[in-house]
Parts: sequence; structure tokens; C-alpha cells
Amino acid sequence: QVQLVESGGGLVQPGGALRLSCAASGSIFRIKTMGWYRQPPGKQRELVATITRAGGTVYADSVKGRFTISRDGAENTVYLQMNSLKPEDTAVYYCNTWPTTDRYWGQGTQVTVSS
Repeated sequence: QVQLVESGGGLVQPGGALRLSCAASGSIFRIKTMGWYRQPPGKQRELVATITRAGGTVYADSVKGRFTISRDGAENTVYLQMNSLKPEDTAVYYCNTWPTTDRYWGQGTQVTVSS
């Protein structure tokens, strides 16, 4: 059974940085474009960034220049490096395929940006 497990969230001050990790089953990782998504409090889930098998990336305008998505094929892991964090980045962060696959949604990891 495919699983996606997110980790690395936490509480950070504005301007700080965090690195999120998403460990994925090998089969899905090798064939799929992967993405990071987030759901801010009281809002709908939104796409943050995607990365193809070849390493091509796309970012939401709100995170361009601050976030970097990457993937490690050997470890079947997708990362999201988040720099210059802002309070509006506060959300539960999830990884999934792109387009999303309903059964792959995990628990997510909470990121809180606050002083």
C-alpha cells in the first residue's frame, strides 16, 4: 500500500527557515510528478510547488524565490526547503502526486510562523 509521510514542521519566527520531508513508496515516486500542498487555518488546501521526474519545478507565486522543492530518487523522498518564512505561510503542509490522488493524503505536518 502506498504511503506518503510528511515531517519537519514546527514553530519558527518570521524570517526563519524549515525543511520539510515527504517519504514515499518507491513505485509512486518513480513514476509521478510530486507536489507540496498546504491548508492555512480556515482556508482551502492550495498547491505550493511541484517537481517532475526530470526535476522540472513550478511554484505558487506566493512562495517563488523563498521555497525550493527537490527530490532524492535514492531515498524516495521529496523535500521542501522554506526560507524567509512569513506568518501567512502558517498551514498544514502535505505532499501528494500532481494531479492529486485522494487515497494518498496523509496527516501532513504543521508549520507555524509566529513571533
